[in-house]
Amino acid sequence: MKKDRRSGDTPIIFFNTLSGTKEPFKSITKGEVLIYTCGPTVYNYAHIGNLRSYIFSDIIHRLLEYNGLNVRHVINITDMGHLVSDADEGEDKMTKALKREGKPLSLASMKELGDFYTREFKKELKLLNIKSPSKMPKASEHVSEQIAYIKTLEEKGYTYATGDGIYFDTSKFGAYGALGNQGRKQNDQEKEYSRIGVNVEKRNSRDFALWKFNKKMGWESPFGMGFPGWHIECTAMSTRYLGKSFDIHTGGIDHIHIHHNNEIAQTEAATGKKFVNFWMHNSFITIEGKKVSKSFKNEILLRNIIDRGFSPLAYRYWLLTAHYRSSINFTWEALEGAQTALFRLHRHFVEKLRTTKRGTVLDSYQKRFLAFLNDDLDTPQALTLLFELMRDGGVSKQDARTTFLDFDRVLGLGFTETNKRLVENLSGKIRLTVDEAPEDVKKLLAKRDNARKSKNWQRADELREEIHRRGYNIEDSGEEAHLVKK
Repeated sequence: MKKDRRSGDTPIIFFNTLSGTKEPFKSITKGEVLIYTCGPTVYNYAHIGNLRSYIFSDIIHRLLEYNGLNVRHVINITDMGHLVSDADEGEDKMTKALKREGKPLSLASMKELGDFYTREFKKELKLLNIKSPSKMPKASEHVSEQIAYIKTLEEKGYTYATGDGIYFDTSKFGAYGALGNQGRKQNDQEKEYSRIGVNVEKRNSRDFALWKFNKKMGWESPFGMGFPGWHIECTAMSTRYLGKSFDIHTGGIDHIHIHHNNEIAQTEAATGKKFVNFWMHNSFITIEGKKVSKSFKNEILLRNIIDRGFSPLAYRYWLLTAHYRSSINFTWEALEGAQTALFRLHRHFVEKLRTTKRGTVLDSYQKRFLAFLNDDLDTPQALTLLFELMRDGGVSKQDARTTFLDFDRVLGLGFTETNKRLVENLSGKIRLTVDEAPEDVKKLLAKRDNARKSKNWQRADELREEIHRRGYNIEDSGEEAHLVKK
């Protein structure tokens, strides 16, 4: 039985990078939370270091819903304009990827490339049991909004032109560097902004590009042909879908010094309002003590994990064994240990808690679970509590099972999905994914999918009947179809 919590039973406390301390969380609008997560630059597959950010924001999303709040969550897609250096130096990542893959340098090719890696990213989110965001906007589809912001900043006197673009003058925004106290660390900041090279036309090394000129490819604008800067896209898309001020902005700690400080400066300069109340950042994953990075050539992809026989949920579980603000060193041995632990929990859930009777959520466990997670997402303690429940012989299996499922609403470790399959199997319904179907049925399903997309409903119904004759029923859910063996 699902037991809803309501925010206020146990206060929610998050670490706010802006203040550098833990603070009680309160949303701007009662009962609703607005979250923006910096999404991927879709020029390649995401590596496991990138993916930590989305599991982290997913836990926030799930926890807030568990507390009875409605969540609107936006994850953007960067499909243009992100230079190799966050400080606006070097080559555009999408252009570099086009050259890598031997594609023509054109907006059409850039879109094709971006669409491919966006689809792959969405598949990885699904494999990791990450809830679909409310919106996943693309930077290339919001150029007009970005131009509008740049025009506003220009009218307010925050910009200047150089030979290669339009820049934001950080000296005119007195609070620049507030995130992470960067305003007090100017010497270190200068080095960070100058690590690839110095643009001699910039008035200050911390100034950043709002628009980069490009006569060969890009968009027409009042400033000239080219591309918006990377930072302005997040301002344009977050405020388009969440408003000029919203509750939570998440990302990796590598975004603090430059990207997120730039977002704050340009947004607040344009709107005159506080941009975000809570800034939350996850730490790095390391391999042999080094941050996982394409520049270090030590990245591991999710498909590498799957190819070695590991479940994507084992990777999710492994991340939850460490606090999100702690760095964690990846080894294959550690992942194997995580898979073993997760398997023990699932085996106990399926074998020891096998029942069709409904139970109730154990209040004493739920209160502790909520206390751990509402205290800045203490997932390691929450996992420890799950094992404690597994070993507790003093509770009925139906109550233990229901409590497992209740906890999984936040942890997302697959017990909910396991339960659905088990209930269906116990009732005689064997549910299959498309990949588990015989090849002839797969082909029929693909034809039916095409018929539905072209709105040829008569043909779709004929194919449904053919699949039925092969021994399978189809359950349609939105755009997806599932098979149930008769």
